[in-house]
Amino acid sequence: MVVVLAGAGYIYYLAHDLRRQTVRGLRPAFVAGRELGTENILMVGSTSRCALAVQNPAYGLCSQGVTGVNSDVIMILHADPAKHRLALLSIPRDLFIPNARTTGANKIDAGLYEGLSQLVASIEEDFGIPIQHAVSLDFDQFANIVDALGGLNMSFPISVFDWAPTGGGVNGDQPVSSGLNQRAAACVHLNGTQALQVVRARHLRHETPQSNPNDPYSWPQEGLSDLARIRRDHEFLRVLAAAMANRGLGNPVTDLNLINSVKADLTFDQSWSVSDMVHLVLDLHSINLSSVPQLTLPVQVVSDPAGVGGSLMYKGYSYGDVEFPAESQDLSAVDQLLGIGANTDSMTGSPLPSPSSVSVSVLNGTGAYNQASTTADALGTLGFHVLGVGDTAPVGDVQETYVYYGSRTGADEAAAESVARSMSGAVVMAYDPAEVVDGAQVTVVTGSQFSVNAPSGPGIPTTSGTSTTTLTTIVPAASGSAAGAIAAPSPAITSLEPWDPRACAPGVRPTAPTPNPT
Repeated sequence: MVVVLAGAGYIYYLAHDLRRQTVRGLRPAFVAGRELGTENILMVGSTSRCALAVQNPAYGLCSQGVTGVNSDVIMILHADPAKHRLALLSIPRDLFIPNARTTGANKIDAGLYEGLSQLVASIEEDFGIPIQHAVSLDFDQFANIVDALGGLNMSFPISVFDWAPTGGGVNGDQPVSSGLNQRAAACVHLNGTQALQVVRARHLRHETPQSNPNDPYSWPQEGLSDLARIRRDHEFLRVLAAAMANRGLGNPVTDLNLINSVKADLTFDQSWSVSDMVHLVLDLHSINLSSVPQLTLPVQVVSDPAGVGGSLMYKGYSYGDVEFPAESQDLSAVDQLLGIGANTDSMTGSPLPSPSSVSVSVLNGTGAYNQASTTADALGTLGFHVLGVGDTAPVGDVQETYVYYGSRTGADEAAAESVARSMSGAVVMAYDPAEVVDGAQVTVVTGSQFSVNAPSGPGIPTTSGTSTTTLTTIVPAASGSAAGAIAAPSPAITSLEPWDPRACAPGVRPTAPTPNPT
């Protein structure tokens, strides 16, 4: 009885000692369907310098104009206690999506400027991933958690240096650097600030046998900086999980000490009760966290119409380096995260509607000849009920294909997912009642590079010459270079590169990091 009362008292203490934030749009726990009993937890790393209790020049100073609020890290943790399963999905911060902000399209990391509620809305509306809970932390909070564990050990196989010549600073003309500068191959003990340098690095240069060891500015720089950082962040999480296990996770004494040391450094949504957190930890604490699937949402890197790099122009504005979704690969990754099949509505866990019950209209969004009619014919071949075709003004030389729907809940959302699952390429769902026309449930606005999947299966009609194993390709925008400006999709799972930090080999004694040169 003493133990029970003490535990109840500690839970009460925890419940009144946590940072809370009101987050709108969170979904209730599933009580039926394929996702019964599961929860999806949005985990966000904020770049807000102005929110820091103590300003740190290493991060950029709020007083010097570094006032942006973005989400450097966006991860979704799927928890399924009944099946004793966890899975993790990272969303690249430079992914360009239609509902990033309440004002419209932007990079997904820009949504955090309007708060966690907007980030939740964009993930649910554009990717069909229901969010039950949300957690966020900033630079200092991340560093405090690592310090609470006594630091972490990571191996640097090759000397690395994080630096890019332009793009940072108040006016965009100062070098960009996380501060990571490890100038020797070694197993290194990192404190919280040094660990933050590892997870923030996205312009990593690495030494080669041909490099001048005294001139790291000339070392080759890796490409795909956004995706490369996610790759390293996933490895960091494996190392973090091992450090937590070494602290004795599952032992009540060490668990309570760890909770005490980090609870003030996380911000939780208002609806996540401490008792639910405790039950989740008790149900899943014995899982080997280093073996949890770690996925990255596949994306397609976008360059200018000449295909040589540059920034996306959208409605007359430049958005810098961006990535587009890759529909069929994205849906496969989401299905793997949630543990559902391709015929399941990811937002409800119920079966998707049949194409014959879904009404669609199609608008030509690029000006390419006959694009709306060709797309409508292909969707009609799949069984969708097409109500109309038309044209709309292009928004840029290179653009996504939008699958618009007009209701966040119920049949329209499921109808949009059914249409989206029938397409491939740079395609993304979007909630916007103003864009749905002709009285249809769903309106498709065609973009630069996409296709409608060919019919398959017994009893499904096919048009003459249509293969059941290929795609019915839709002609891209008239500017012939536009299709080449969208790269092939990235993989959902990637391996470490030779220069990436990783777990130290067993038994290797760590050293201190090499000091940063002035």
